[in-house]
Parts: sequence; structure tokens; C-alpha cells
Amino acid sequence: MKVVLIGFRGTGKTTVGRILANRLGLPFYDTDALIEQRAGMPIPEIFRRAGEAHFRALEREVIASLRTAEGVIATGGGAVCDPANVADLRWHGRVFLLTAAPEICHERIAGSDRPGLTDLSPAEEIRTLLARRKDAYLGAADTCIDTGRRTPAEVADIICREIRGETGISPDDARERAALLERFGLSTLGEMLDRDPGLSVCGIGGNPCAHSKSPLLYNRLFERFGMNYHYTRFEWPDVGTIVRLAHLLPLKGLSVTIPFKSDVMRYLDEVSEHAAAIGAVNTVVRCGGRLYGHNTDWLGVRAPLVHRRGGRAVVLGAGGAAAAAVYALKTLDMDVTVLARRAAAAQRLAGRFGCRWGGLDEFKGSDADVVVHATPVGMEPDTRSLLAACDLRAGMTIFDLVYTPPETALIRAAREAGCETIPGTEMFVHQAVEQFRLITGIAVAPEVVREMLA
Repeated sequence: MKVVLIGFRGTGKTTVGRILANRLGLPFYDTDALIEQRAGMPIPEIFRRAGEAHFRALEREVIASLRTAEGVIATGGGAVCDPANVADLRWHGRVFLLTAAPEICHERIAGSDRPGLTDLSPAEEIRTLLARRKDAYLGAADTCIDTGRRTPAEVADIICREIRGETGISPDDARERAALLERFGLSTLGEMLDRDPGLSVCGIGGNPCAHSKSPLLYNRLFERFGMNYHYTRFEWPDVGTIVRLAHLLPLKGLSVTIPFKSDVMRYLDEVSEHAAAIGAVNTVVRCGGRLYGHNTDWLGVRAPLVHRRGGRAVVLGAGGAAAAAVYALKTLDMDVTVLARRAAAAQRLAGRFGCRWGGLDEFKGSDADVVVHATPVGMEPDTRSLLAACDLRAGMTIFDLVYTPPETALIRAAREAGCETIPGTEMFVHQAVEQFRLITGIAVAPEVVREMLA
């Protein structure tokens, strides 16, 4: 058994870890103590002599050495900011994030001889680092526990009950969950959870979402990184019901697809700056009973188009994917025009980002360096194309965000016209890389995702 405690300084990792190790009959590893042992000097001295970069390198070595260890591991506060550390800690382990309010952390670590990591006052540094590390903490954790008003023994009790599978839902919630799983056609998932209470769940919510490649990709990634997780589909016409089921499951992450990317936002506790600006969420991270919304679609659009920075772009569509595309293109300093079947919708989207707008019939290919198609047209079973080869010209870049089928009618028309083509699988790959990091804390290379989708 491998139990990992992560979190900021002062959240009780070392004290709770020793109690846990004693109760579970496991060895206890404190990564900071192991770093000092390896360096032959205390951590403040490491910082003074060699700086933080050297300390992080030693930390990386120590955590790598514990990859296959059985025991209770307490990490340093910044350890999970390195995704490579997270991959080693998560390998056949269960990760608990210990949290506490900034003022409690400040009170607990007051008087420490550890050097500051910024030029800020101790209290302000804590608030700043907690904000900076928030996504890393939430992603790396399987379970979040607030230690602010609990004794170390009480926190250890909670973790022991979690490990033994004794912190299940109430009988009423269990009945509701079983009924919903049956309605969703997911009774097998309920059986999996009955057999393995430690199983964590992720899934994609949409209507439809049967076409999604996310279950294939994620379940392969979970196996690759030694994670006790399962990814499934939540296809249902009402996003509120999907969110309700998510709360009844040991759910860690939810991918959100059409038509719920905007509607899901009203059910979330927090929404990232990028998702708020776009007005759409495609990634939900759950920890400590709270739902955190993000948008990774815009990164999936941006990455393949960096070479077109400063060009003229046309976005076809005015929904959530189109908003992410406009946001991405604006970060590349592109001159953007939004065209949609409903000109009023195009006007609303363009008005948010200061773009030109119009109806689809106003498309003039010669005016664009880049065309991003962001409507569902072309997705099976509607495999049409909004544009023909005669609408395009050689030298343009055509990016079709639809990825099922892998080669759409628009991509074929663009090739016929001599355009550079970017299939929707590229958008899927790059957004999935960021989504997986947000949900698990692990960085995976785009090449690995492409290989797993092949």
C-alpha cells in the first residue's frame, strides 16, 4: 500500500503521516528529511548554498526513488508543481491533499527557519503560493481533506476510513445513485464501485457523446500511469442530472462537450479566468466536494496555429467551441471575423471580443489566412461541409475542429484546393494534454496521446 500526503506547509502532512504509518503498519517517508539526508545538510542550508533549483533537483531524485515504495509518503509543499513528481507519487498510490486556510498555515509555520520563496511578507507569500499552486494541488489529489479545524488524529481517522472504503454515501444517496446509473445505462459502473470502493471515476458529459474518444484515451493513460481510475460516458439530455450523478460518484474529473459547455457553468463552485472569458467550460475538476471549471479547448486551437500569428482568421460558428477559437486566435494577435448561420449569434460572440461578424453567406476565402470551423456540421452522421474547394485558395490554413470522422468533407475539400489542413484530432490532442494535467496533475506528451488514439 502506498499513501501519499500533499499540500502546503503547515497543513499537517508530517504529523498526520507518522500517525497513519503507525496505524497502518507501514514505513513513513518524509521527502524533506530524505533530501536533507541525501544532501548532508538542512534545507535552509541547501537554499543558501545552491538555491531552490538544486533543492528541486534533489526533491525530484528522492521522489523518483519512492515510485514503487510501499508506505506513507509526506511531500514538500511545492513537490507536486513538477508533473514528473506527480507521476511517480501517483504510481499505484493514493494521494490525499491536506488543506488549511492561509491564516492557519501562517500560524502553524511561524518561526520556521525555512527561507522564503518570494520577496513578499510571510502572510502574503502563503496566499500567493497557494493561488499559484492551486491547480497542481487539485489535480494531483484523489481526495481533499481540510485540516484547519481537525486534529492530526482526526485527519488520520478520515484517511483510514477512506482507505478501508468506509466513507461511502448515505443509503438514500446510494439508492439515488443506483437508479441514475441504471437510467444512464451504467449499472456496470455501480458494480465496479461495489467491488472496489477505492476506484475513482472520470467521464465525459454531453448529448450526444457516444462518438467521443476520451474513454479510450483516458483509460489507456490511467493504465500507463498506474492509476486506479475508470473513465466512462454520461450521455443525457440534461446537464443538471449529469452533475447530480457526478456528486453521487467518487468523481474526480468531467469532460464537457456539446451542448453543455455554457450551461454547466451555473453548477460550478469556481470558474477559471480563461473559461469565464470564453463563456464555456469543457473541463471540470472535483475535489473536496467542490467543482472547478476550466476551458482547455482554446489551447487545443492555439497550439497548432502558433505559426500563423498575426494573420487574418475566420471562425465559422458562434457556440462554445467557436468562442474558444476566437479567444485562442486573439491571443495570437490575429484579425478575427466570426461568421455563423444566425448572424445575430455571430454578432453577440464578435462583440465580446471586438471582432467583425456576419452570416455564413458572407464568407470570402481570399480574405482569410486561417479558417477555423467550429460547428457540429461534418460530425457523424451529418458529414456535410459548409465550404467547398471552390470557396478556398491555396496557402490558406483550414482547421476543422470536428474529429469524427478523422477526415471530414471540409478537410478533403481543403486538400483539393491546396490548403494546409489541420484535422480536429489535433485540437483534441492538445486540449486533452492540458485536461489530463488539470484532472490528474500529470503531464503527458502530445505524441503519447496521438499514439494512444491511433
